[in-house]
Amino acid sequence: MIGAAEKGWRLDLGANVHDSGITFKVWAPWADRVSVRMMSSREKADLPLAKDDRGYFTGSAAGASPGERYFYVLHGRNLCPDPASRFQPEGVHGPSQIIDPAEFSWQDDAWQGIPLADFIIYELHTGAFTREGTFGAIIPHLAYLADLGITALELMPLSQFPGSRNWGYDGVYPFAPQNTYGGPGELKRLINEAHKQGLAVVLDVVYNHLGPEGNYLPHYGPYFTDNYRTPWGAAINFDGPRSDEVRHFFISNALYWITEYHVDALRLDAIQGIFDFGARHFLEELQATVRARTKSLGRKIYITAESSLNDARVIKPVQSGGYGLDSQWNDDFHHALHTLLTGERLGYYEDFGSIEDLAKAFREGYVYSGQHSRYRQRRHGNSSKHRPARQFIVFSQSHDQVGNRKAGDRLSQTLPREKLKLAAGAALLSPYLPLLFMGEEYGETAPFPYFISHADPDLVAAVRAGRKKDFASFQWQGEIPDPQGEETFLAAKLDLSLAGKGTHRALFAFYRELLRLRKGIPALRQLMKENMEIRSFAESRTLFVRRWSRDDEVFLLYHFGEQTLQKELVLPEGTWDKILASAAPRWGGENCPAVERLRSQGASVTICLNPSSFVLYRMVKGK
Repeated sequence: MIGAAEKGWRLDLGANVHDSGITFKVWAPWADRVSVRMMSSREKADLPLAKDDRGYFTGSAAGASPGERYFYVLHGRNLCPDPASRFQPEGVHGPSQIIDPAEFSWQDDAWQGIPLADFIIYELHTGAFTREGTFGAIIPHLAYLADLGITALELMPLSQFPGSRNWGYDGVYPFAPQNTYGGPGELKRLINEAHKQGLAVVLDVVYNHLGPEGNYLPHYGPYFTDNYRTPWGAAINFDGPRSDEVRHFFISNALYWITEYHVDALRLDAIQGIFDFGARHFLEELQATVRARTKSLGRKIYITAESSLNDARVIKPVQSGGYGLDSQWNDDFHHALHTLLTGERLGYYEDFGSIEDLAKAFREGYVYSGQHSRYRQRRHGNSSKHRPARQFIVFSQSHDQVGNRKAGDRLSQTLPREKLKLAAGAALLSPYLPLLFMGEEYGETAPFPYFISHADPDLVAAVRAGRKKDFASFQWQGEIPDPQGEETFLAAKLDLSLAGKGTHRALFAFYRELLRLRKGIPALRQLMKENMEIRSFAESRTLFVRRWSRDDEVFLLYHFGEQTLQKELVLPEGTWDKILASAAPRWGGENCPAVERLRSQGASVTICLNPSSFVLYRMVKGK
């Protein structure tokens, strides 16, 4: 039965189930003829499709049924899977399978989504999160995430990719959930159960390129362009001749995920690789279409972007000359935090390293807002200080910032626990939307290196060479884990049982407490740059953050120095109680010298802190 969420929109591409049979539709302007070959009836003639003046081939098969597998036959001889295949049970080169969306019975009719400002995101890789590596295997851990304080589950790309292991950014069938992860029904079950736990679901989608292996789109038409080039392959044709149909393909993909799969948000990968110099940018059209669909569904749905451009136009309203996306990842926050924690200054980290960098990230969002970047050897970015705090996603770790290191090493593999807590406090108690990368909440010890399972030896060799080239500017020593090796993938598997053991348990409890405070204290829960004071102290590498909401007020003092701190601060008049200290024995620390209660009468007060620690104070009401 099709639920209310499916009413009003149906995917018009691919194989679609109707009461009278199956209709097929594919855009193939470069083909002189296209037919459908049903793999269950090879003795029967192929079903010819009719071509219209825009290059679409359509036709109906009264005898076909859900579950059957098929190929398109181009030019009477070339067997190709469906570009809009809903499932590839035999992999990227095998036949497509007819899927009936009505076969899954949704039980989330009451789910309307959550406000963007309430997003606390947990990013995971389906294959590495559990030993089984499937959608279904995630379900028993949803209660664990909800208990931690997570409100949104973000899945790394899951569109069908070659082989059984991949980060997902080499996907070639944007509409087909990966077969080795469990396929369409199991993904819907995961999302259905996540909604029951009060968790929104964010899906990472790739609209800047497709992977090279199993990519049959060039056989069909001008889905790609030679006018631009991405670091990952041919750019998608969003502004050239016949680009209207390409735009329709990818916008339909976005509507497909939010409608047929009830996804709550889409995370667009690396939008700097989306080239469109037309009068209406693809991103603007995508957001407008999704927003219209959001209204008809009666659910809260968002689009966030990953971008290296530091261009506030991405998240500005259309009326102000922007693309209107809801939010974006802020790598500058990560880089500023990472350099303070680790001292690394190679590669793109050479642009960061001062406490003022982190202060600006807290104050505005972007650190680089038009000044010269040594790494890029040019000016970079524009100002984001007038964009709302809820439009920025920040993190101390992510799949990119861990996986794009030589060994895929996490902070928990290189930093002491006190610095892990300091990193968590900076990201989770910031005025922005926080993101955790799977396992960081308990200090997972497994790395997260880059992994693939391509069948083409030349492609494997190219990936290996490309990874070495990418790491050259960091001057890291030693061998890179072989991306093609199964052992590289297996090494990335989490051991979720660590969350309840020894020092890992204390770190997990600390993360949970931070998220409880973020949700429970109005001054931390309200995401407003305007209600905030930021001070940085270069000599001691210390950051002071004061935040307030009506009559609720807190301040945090983050100390990144290696010496014990005695800091004099002028605070608003009142009495301040210590709410949390990262160095307290409760969290595995030795002790925190900061006093339990401060009384400020407008003069300075002295606060003592351990190295690499922070403290949170809250003003006592009525005193």
